[in-house]
Amino acid sequence: MDCPRRGNSLQSKEGALAAQTKGGERGGLHCSGPSFSLDRKYLKGEPFMKFTKMTALVMSTALSATAAFADGHEDRTGWPETFTVGTASQGGTYFAYGSGWANLVAEELGLSGGGEVTGGPMQNMALVHTGEAQFGMTTMGPAAESLAGTNPIAPGLQMTNACAMFPMYQTPFSVTALSSSGITSVADIPAGARIGFGPAGSTSDTYFPRMMEELGVEFDRRNGGWNDLGSQLQDGLLDVIAFAAGVPVPAVSQLEVQTDINIIEFTEAEQAQIMDAFPVSQYDISADAYTTLEAPARSVSMWNFSIANCDLPESFVYAVVDVVMSDNERMRNIHGAARSTIPENWDKNGVLMWHPGAARWFTENAGATIADDMIHSAM
Repeated sequence: MDCPRRGNSLQSKEGALAAQTKGGERGGLHCSGPSFSLDRKYLKGEPFMKFTKMTALVMSTALSATAAFADGHEDRTGWPETFTVGTASQGGTYFAYGSGWANLVAEELGLSGGGEVTGGPMQNMALVHTGEAQFGMTTMGPAAESLAGTNPIAPGLQMTNACAMFPMYQTPFSVTALSSSGITSVADIPAGARIGFGPAGSTSDTYFPRMMEELGVEFDRRNGGWNDLGSQLQDGLLDVIAFAAGVPVPAVSQLEVQTDINIIEFTEAEQAQIMDAFPVSQYDISADAYTTLEAPARSVSMWNFSIANCDLPESFVYAVVDVVMSDNERMRNIHGAARSTIPENWDKNGVLMWHPGAARWFTENAGATIADDMIHSAM
């Protein structure tokens, strides 16, 4: 069995959208399950992916679901044999977190599936809406813009066929510079500074430039994958990287090992100004997230949710949610940000319609009270 292949796109505007979503940051599939393959035509210029320890584990052990788990999910009518999770660029939290839970689900359910490099939340909304990816991950800001038809990938198209599946974690917005730059605050960022905002269309690229403009920073905008931007910062090709990703961000952790950096917090006034202008909330990056920090760093954040194509079978999505939400320790082993991937955070979604399978799981297992008009099947 091969990794997931793309089906026929929807016609007209959605057909054009499907073509667009195959460009940008989309790269190779990071697949696991009963068998594994990697089609190089999806790499699109990205370096050949390195297998993570989790992938190696899944490749060697995920031959079938355990008997106990399979017994609990006997109705597999309409289930896909393979699945893809839209993540983001390598070196970011989305890729590590998304590939990890994809591999976990593939192992537990005896399917072939995995994470795929994409341009992040905006592109994931498009991929899941069209069915090009079964699952993806997004933040609430890009989700709201996609539902309103203002996603820059397909302006005017309301992406209503992407449904909420489970809460992930909060995405803090943080600024990193080399210690040698002398930049220790937002006010220190010089006019015309070269700032890396992550992949085009990502949460960081969508909101951080606006935040910097709100704070009066003049900059030269740069885009790219987090690993690539980290290398550019070290090489002196960038002055600052504006990260929006779950902490610890792998690229920042790698930078800490290789050089001295400053993780720059917002002042109280800057934090309040941003919260007044954007759909974000107060957040402190814990001091133990990075070795560079000696105290919590003041920030702002958005919630992230995993999403599913609304047409997927209810029993399939229920089973996926059950795997992810039933044992938080396994998720924390994938990425520390998963400490917030817990059932009681179901109420952090006030934007997306719920997939009926996910809504049923949270109602039965978390005491969730989800209104009928917020469940896709009830429309």
